[in-house]
Amino acid sequence: MRLALERGDSIVCTGLVLQEVLQGYSGAKARERLLENFASLPMINPGRIDHIEAAELRNHCRRHGVQLGTIDALIAQLCIRHDLTLLSTDGDFKHAAKYCRLRNWSVS
Repeated sequence: MRLALERGDSIVCTGLVLQEVLQGYSGAKARERLLENFASLPMINPGRIDHIEAAELRNHCRRHGVQLGTIDALIAQLCIRHDLTLLSTDGDFKHAAKYCRLRNWSVS
């Protein structure tokens, strides 16, 4: 991510990711630090079509043996719709990308 920032690449977030990150930390200081770090990131929000397409994406992946959770499917769909590369260490996204247009960030 640091390289992307140095190159001037756009980095965005969604409320789903922000919520998951906040749920993983405890304490007022950690919460404030996270909110501060995420405050400068533009947010993208899912619309009705994203939920519809995320359900189809999840079903499609499941038919190919990939178990993609509901929230992960929605995050993947947002990346696909907005032509974004996903930054995640979650291996489920790597497997899902084999069956859809999801692009995952990886160290080259």
